[in-house]
Amino acid sequence: MGRSSFAFFVARRYLFSRRKQTFISVISLMSILGVALGVGALVVVLGVYNGLTTDMRDKILGANAHGIVMSYQPAAFQRMPDLRERTLKVPHVTGATPFIYTECMVSANGSVKGIVLRGVDPATAPEVVTMLGKLRQGSVDDLVREGLPGIIIGDELARRLGVVLGSRVNLLTPSGKKGAAGYQPDVKPFVVVGTFKTGMFEYDSSLAFIALDVARSTLGLPEGYLTGIEITVDDLFRADVIANELAGELGSPFYVRHWMEMNANLFAALKLEKVGMFILLAMVVLIGSFSIVTSLVMLVMEKTRDIAIMMSMGATGRMIRNIFMLQGTIIGLVGTLLGYGMGLTLGWALRKYRFIKLPENVYTLDHLPIIITVPDVIIVGASAMLLCFLATLYPARQAARLVPAEALRYE
Repeated sequence: MGRSSFAFFVARRYLFSRRKQTFISVISLMSILGVALGVGALVVVLGVYNGLTTDMRDKILGANAHGIVMSYQPAAFQRMPDLRERTLKVPHVTGATPFIYTECMVSANGSVKGIVLRGVDPATAPEVVTMLGKLRQGSVDDLVREGLPGIIIGDELARRLGVVLGSRVNLLTPSGKKGAAGYQPDVKPFVVVGTFKTGMFEYDSSLAFIALDVARSTLGLPEGYLTGIEITVDDLFRADVIANELAGELGSPFYVRHWMEMNANLFAALKLEKVGMFILLAMVVLIGSFSIVTSLVMLVMEKTRDIAIMMSMGATGRMIRNIFMLQGTIIGLVGTLLGYGMGLTLGWALRKYRFIKLPENVYTLDHLPIIITVPDVIIVGASAMLLCFLATLYPARQAARLVPAEALRYE
C-alpha cells in the first residue's frame, strides 16, 4: 500500500467508522452542514444577484441603445446625410437609427410634468430601441398620422397625467417667443398613440417619444438636424471595442459613447455589492471550517495512541499529516457537493416555479430572478475547498509532531 493510499484509507476509516466519542462525529457532521449551507447560500445569492443585474441591464438597454454616435459640431450631421449608412457598414454594428433629444414639459387635465422627449424614426427605431417594438398599447407606426401628431409615453406618466390611449396632451417647448406679457412657450397638441412599461420608474414616468420630423418642427430645428445616431452591436460585452473602431472609422468631429461608459457608476456599484455579499456569505463557510479545526483537534486527542502505534510501525510524520489533511479535505468536499446540490436545486425551483413574488411597484419585475453561471459556481466551490484545506493545517501539523514514546507513556 502506497503512502497516499495508506493516508486515504486511514482518513476514511476515521471519518466514517463508528467511534466511541460520538461528540466528535457530531462536530464533523456540523462541519459538513456548515460548509454545505455556506456554499448553497452563496450559489443562490450570487444567482439572484446575476438575475437582478441582468434584468436591470436589459431594462436599461431596452430603452437605450448599445452606443451613441455624437458630434462636437451638431451641424456635422446635416452635412453628412449618409452617416447612418456609413455606420451600418462598420463590422459588428447591427442597427442604427437617428434621434433628437431634448427636455420639455407635458400637460393634461391640469397636471404638468417635466419629461425627456426623444424624436425617433418610426421605421428604424424599433430595431435599436427594443422597447418600442414591445409597447404595452399602440404601435410606433402610429407616431406618423393624419391630424394631430402622435406621442408615446410611459405607463407611470400616463397615470400621473390621467390620460389613456387616444387622449390629448400638450407639449410646452422652449422654442416660444417673448411677448408683452413675458416669455411664452410654444404649446403643441399631441395624441397619445402608445404607452410602454419598462419597470424602471425613471423611464416610465419621464420619457416620451415623437416622430423625428415632428420633433424638428415642434422644436424649431433646421432640416436634417440630429442629436446623434443610436446603434446596436452583435456583442454587448465588446461594445467598448466596437465603439472605438466605429469612432476611428467615422473620424472627427464624431465620437461614440457606449452603454458601459454611460452606466459605469451604476454597474460599478452593483459589482461592489456582489463582492460584499460574497465576503459576507463566505463567513458561513469560514464558520464551517472552524468546526473542522475543532473536529480534527479532538480527533487527534482521541487517536493519540493510534498515531503513536502507526509511527512506531514506520509511519512518517508526513504520512500522519496527510491523514488529517485528507480527512478535513473530505469533509470540505462532501460539504461543498452537498451545498451544490442544495443551491442548484433551490435555484432551479426558483427559476421554474417563481414562488417568491416581488411587489411590482417597488422592483422592476414581479418575481425573484435567478441566473446561476458556471464561473460563479466554480469560484464558490474553490473558495470553500481552500478554506477547508487551510483549516486542516494546524491539527495535521500537531498530529505529525507527536512523539510516540511520550504518547504511549501513560497507556
